[in-house]
Amino acid sequence: MTDSKYFTTTKKGEIFELKSELNNDKKEKKKEAVKKVIASMTVGKDVSALFPDVVNCMQTDNLELKKLVYLYLMNYAKSQPDMAIMAVNTFVKELATSPMTKDCEDPNPLIRALAVRTMGCIRVDKITEYLCEPLRKCLKDEDPYVRKTAAVCVAKLYDINASMVEDQGFLDQLKDLLSDSNPMVVANAVAALSEINESSPNGQPLVEMNAQTINKLLTALNECTEWGQVFILDSLANYSPRDDREAQSICERITPRLAHANAAVVLSAVKVLMKLMEMLQSESDFVGTLTKKLAPPLVTLLSSEPEVQYVALRNINLIVQKRPDILKHEMKVFFVKYNDPIYVKLEKLDIMIRLASQANIAQVLSELKEYATEVDVDFVRKAVRAIGRCAIKVEPSAERCVSTLLDLIQTKVNYVVQEAIVVIKDIFRKYPNKYESIISTLCENLDTLDEPEARASMIWIIGEYAERIDNADELLESFLEGFHDENTQVQLQLLTAIVKLFLKRPTDTQELVQQVLSLATQDSDNPDLRDRGFIYWRLLSTDPAAAKEVVLAEKPLISEETDLLEPTLLDELICHISSLASVYHKPPTAFVEGRSAGLRKSLPARTSSGEESRQPQAQVIPAQDSLIGDLLSMDIGGPTLVTPAPAASAGLDLLSSGLDSILGGDLTTSQPAVSQTTTGLLGDIFGFTAGTTSYVAPKTNWLPAEKGKGFDVWGTFSRKNGQINMDLTFTNKAMQPMGGFAIQLNKNSFGLAPAAPLQVPAPLNPGQSIEVSIVLSTIGAVQRMEPLNNLQVAIKNNIDVFYFACLVPMNVYFSEDGQLDKRVFLSTWKDIPAQNEVQYTLTGIMLTTDQVVTKMQQNNVFTIAKRNVEGQDMLYQSLKLVNNVWVLIELKIQPGNPDILLSLKSRSVEVASGIFQAYNSILYS
Repeated sequence: MTDSKYFTTTKKGEIFELKSELNNDKKEKKKEAVKKVIASMTVGKDVSALFPDVVNCMQTDNLELKKLVYLYLMNYAKSQPDMAIMAVNTFVKELATSPMTKDCEDPNPLIRALAVRTMGCIRVDKITEYLCEPLRKCLKDEDPYVRKTAAVCVAKLYDINASMVEDQGFLDQLKDLLSDSNPMVVANAVAALSEINESSPNGQPLVEMNAQTINKLLTALNECTEWGQVFILDSLANYSPRDDREAQSICERITPRLAHANAAVVLSAVKVLMKLMEMLQSESDFVGTLTKKLAPPLVTLLSSEPEVQYVALRNINLIVQKRPDILKHEMKVFFVKYNDPIYVKLEKLDIMIRLASQANIAQVLSELKEYATEVDVDFVRKAVRAIGRCAIKVEPSAERCVSTLLDLIQTKVNYVVQEAIVVIKDIFRKYPNKYESIISTLCENLDTLDEPEARASMIWIIGEYAERIDNADELLESFLEGFHDENTQVQLQLLTAIVKLFLKRPTDTQELVQQVLSLATQDSDNPDLRDRGFIYWRLLSTDPAAAKEVVLAEKPLISEETDLLEPTLLDELICHISSLASVYHKPPTAFVEGRSAGLRKSLPARTSSGEESRQPQAQVIPAQDSLIGDLLSMDIGGPTLVTPAPAASAGLDLLSSGLDSILGGDLTTSQPAVSQTTTGLLGDIFGFTAGTTSYVAPKTNWLPAEKGKGFDVWGTFSRKNGQINMDLTFTNKAMQPMGGFAIQLNKNSFGLAPAAPLQVPAPLNPGQSIEVSIVLSTIGAVQRMEPLNNLQVAIKNNIDVFYFACLVPMNVYFSEDGQLDKRVFLSTWKDIPAQNEVQYTLTGIMLTTDQVVTKMQQNNVFTIAKRNVEGQDMLYQSLKLVNNVWVLIELKIQPGNPDILLSLKSRSVEVASGIFQAYNSILYS
């Protein structure tokens, strides 16, 4: 009879009966009783009351009974540790001579391993000290099965009591096991050390990897089980070879793992090779050979079951973003099969777009057009969007892509038409004034659009090309009938489109623009819509020319690169291939609690020696009780200055008077006007005269040609019209043209990020130089850097991706609204604690007091007051950084003395050194 009979008893009083059977003198009765207990435990019954009785059954020579008792003990020690403490406390004093301890010295290695495994599962801190001696013996056991089990036990013990494990010398014993003759012992020792390393508070590696240790691990790699190989490969991924020769040697010994039947081993090997390839010269024959060897195993993974396919595809997505050359000839394996689950289909679609090129675009478009006739609506939408992305990515094929989209529009399938219009809008953004001939076809489908995004896209197209659409006003007016029932996205787009139409055809659209402005500002309760309406209204009323510059400004071209992962995140995820991080496309710190920030990984820079960069995590954010919080409630600015509207067409003048009458006043006369004869509007508002400019540091060589493979980059930063600019000089010192430029900035202290993609007008030919300026916003991700103004940059071209770091002069962060009222300045200076005051001496400044005031004001440092004390000039100045940190400064200037004493106060005193450097640079310039 089988053991299934133990799962069929459900009678009452069973616990009492089991208790008596467990204490029976007959071994067979005991074994039967323990089997019944295990069966009850397996089906979810609570048999924890039998804990002491079951543990007493450990005193037996029967191996089967011991295994059952240990199974029971491990289950309840894991699931109910509190109950385990209560039960264990009854025999903790006798534990040193308990059966479990004796089993660690049993002649049978299976029993010894079983005992030490159970010890590791009893997560009770009070009894760990009694387990040290048996564990120490098992770590030196003659049988490798016992040693490998003991190695894992050390990691479990470390999780309970880390200090005891270190004090007892278990970590040293664990490191010694890396030199063990048995490969499985080595693998388990590596796994245990990795687990301990990840849970350690400082994140410092416990084992210093060297060539000797790596050689032992590589030797064990060929002989241990598949999961042992995964542990060893993960450990090898953290090692940085000393030179190219060692990196190549490791690659050659790992490459055979690519042919392994286990997908985890293959992906772990790919991870190690991807990291090592970063340390080798990209143009070398070895890297080319390695690239070819990586493709077949990745393709083979796509022959597995759907779940494994999905994991493989998510990892391939990362690999393709980092090194598209690996799979550039394998497009066909990513074509969707009819029986693929939707999650596999969508991933394949994404990878197809990433691999699309001029060589295979015909195949890709043919497939995508076929997918657009599928039954699954979500998949069809993605396929249509993919056609648009291909048009943006592969410029020579744009016309073919547009033709394909028009064919899909002719199908008159509603959701296909709407999705096609959305992507055509993006194509218009990418290729302005090129495909406008299809607008009439799009307008034919206007009545069928019912989705907000499609309606908004169509309205954008009409507004953008209003001068070429004869009935543009009629088309836009048709949307106004149900304005308040429209989605916010559509309302905002309609408002902008009608204003565009008016600026292009002012004579016959005045009534229409007044109607939409009235709907947006007076009848709407949406703050975004109201604010935009008022901004347009005032622009059109006061300065139609400025309105044209704002509303009809040239838009930055969109790029297919926008959906790529940020380079530093991509590098980190490459280091986590074959883990959940590579499936979620998020770093482990984003979804695993307790991960130390110091454990974050990154690929080494290709031109460096392979050391991983560590980035500080603190942010430069003012505390809640900081100065900015106090100032927000005070009116520290002067009256708003408005310039009179310049002469415009009759239609614009007529609109101005009409809008003013609706608003209930003449905006041009309600406030004092400022003459623009000698200064610009911005100059009047910010208090400096035309012709003066802020200090701009000389350009420095950020990326020398020898490190940039012939790509030479010089740069500096400037502040113009309230915006931060990165001014670059690109020089091509290579033998081939350069193109495909893109730039990204790492997280930094002030949230600097490109406000638009990098635009380089034409391919950069050999020997040619070009000046490029990028406007930077301060709304990016914030992360404390050291020093504070350090900025890490990645620039890509058709040759490679290059990384470098530069320092941003602090004066470009000085905001134009940094002037304080005298009373506010005085009270704030007193409120800031004395320990937040820092002093610095500026030497060799041969300027008068008035010259200092003028120079600093040109750089948004405002003089609040000036007084003379005993022949010494005292200047009190304020400035505000773009992250809302206020800085108050006192200058002591002795006429004829080249030294100036500067005292600085701020809630965020860490900005002081950067401010001092800025003063030095500005006053010396």
